[in-house]
Amino acid sequence: MSDTQRRLLLIAMPWLAMATLLILWELACIVFQVPEILAPKPTRIFEVMVLRWDILLKFCMETFVTTAIGFVLAIGFGLLLGLAVGASPFIYSGLYPLLIAFNAVPKVALVPILMIWLGVGALPAVITAFVISFFPIVVNVATGLATIEPEMRDVMRSLGASQWEILTKVGVPRAMPYLFASLKVAVTLAFIGSVISETVGGNRGIGFLMLSAGARNDSATTFAGLFSIAIMGVLMYAACALVERRMTRWAFRGEIVT
Repeated sequence: MSDTQRRLLLIAMPWLAMATLLILWELACIVFQVPEILAPKPTRIFEVMVLRWDILLKFCMETFVTTAIGFVLAIGFGLLLGLAVGASPFIYSGLYPLLIAFNAVPKVALVPILMIWLGVGALPAVITAFVISFFPIVVNVATGLATIEPEMRDVMRSLGASQWEILTKVGVPRAMPYLFASLKVAVTLAFIGSVISETVGGNRGIGFLMLSAGARNDSATTFAGLFSIAIMGVLMYAACALVERRMTRWAFRGEIVT
């Protein structure tokens, strides 16, 4: 198989897998005569997405904005905290147990507290998206910095490099693949946080739309909301992967870069 054929196959594989899944779903609904209220056929879901695209777009944009704001805040805070934790063993030993304890708290339990403090609206969704997505960024950046080989540190010190220069010239580039790996995880978690907040006590966003549709037993609209969230998540993931390929191209030596 030539490189061109392999590249085309790599591009086509996600679409083929998705098409296979949807076809099997459609056939299962037809063969087993599954009621629409339990699991609508994919063709029915796409029909609803086309007929109600304006409503879905409005609610999706609200969710996307809150998710994007929370995700950007998570990147900034997670990057700074990850640099601090990875650069200093004292900060690591002091903060890491607290981070683990905080991450162990179910984030859905924080939403009612945020509703009490901040009221109903977009702000609780932004904060929920932030708190649920910053932890992977902190851990991966700290790991990238903390795993610099001792031999590399010795070589840099023998050349007269300070601790700051070792951190910026060796640690930060080394942590870049870790950072982007965490971003691809964190962006999906950010959507989860926003939708949880909108579902539990929001008055806007795709989570609120799905909750309202579920109360009316409108499963087709509910699944259309799920599909919309999946599409937004995939697009954000693809954007992170594209930036990763451009900024850490050296980490993909020997691979076919699409």
